[in-house]
Amino acid sequence: MNLTDTHCHLNFKTYRDDLQDVLSRAKANGIKRILVPAIDLKSSREVLNLADNHEMLYAAVGVHPNSSQTWNSNTAGELVSLASHPKVVAIGEIGLDYYRDTAPKNIQINILKKQLQIALNRKLPVILHVRNKTEEDRTCIRDLLVILEDWITEMDPLPQELKNRPGVIHSFSGNLEESKQALLLGFFIGITGSITFKKADTIREVAQKTPLSKLLIETDGPFITPQPFRGKRNEPAHVRYIVDKISEITGNKQELIADQTSANAVCLFQWE
Repeated sequence: MNLTDTHCHLNFKTYRDDLQDVLSRAKANGIKRILVPAIDLKSSREVLNLADNHEMLYAAVGVHPNSSQTWNSNTAGELVSLASHPKVVAIGEIGLDYYRDTAPKNIQINILKKQLQIALNRKLPVILHVRNKTEEDRTCIRDLLVILEDWITEMDPLPQELKNRPGVIHSFSGNLEESKQALLLGFFIGITGSITFKKADTIREVAQKTPLSKLLIETDGPFITPQPFRGKRNEPAHVRYIVDKISEITGNKQELIADQTSANAVCLFQWE
């Protein structure tokens, strides 16, 4: 199959001792491209170094909401400089996280808006993280969708370089209504191994009812390992289990899902 992993943290130390084996298994399972997102300036440099040294890897640079307090007067300029590299295909991983109490909401929102502006200036899509405080408290994703709507509205009409590809809400954990709002704004929906979990009915409904042309598949490795490997380190080779589950719930063949989601990744990230 022609597969793509659009989100895997291969710069994390859990991959340090066997990265080449991880990449070999990915290739053996039909994976052609892997996007490695950053979480701060240090990791932005790390992911770019990985992308420089491995043809199948591409990078996203940015400051994760849980790293918001690392932002200083030099951060924006450094991100702009890093984003000029040809293997940087997105600004990310950025967004909002109300689950972990690592940065006040106002700081997270401020840093997110700064990076949305960088993305606009560089004509790059964004990779968005969002995590609610609880399943019942959905303030985080609602805040994110309002910010994104304002961002899209301010750009109306969208620059040609970002038309139909402003970004992806990665590891989507919203409900069907929230996914519809994201789709109306032009965003892709990232599906992880959570779709294989026993109690993941909501995300299965989202995947079933989202047009295949707007889905991306991702491991979010080393996290969210799908069945049957849950509890172990995740890696790109496991995206095939996400494809299998989407095939099961939509009735589409695995090959079609693999080809379409890979084509979606080409559309979003503009890699060859």
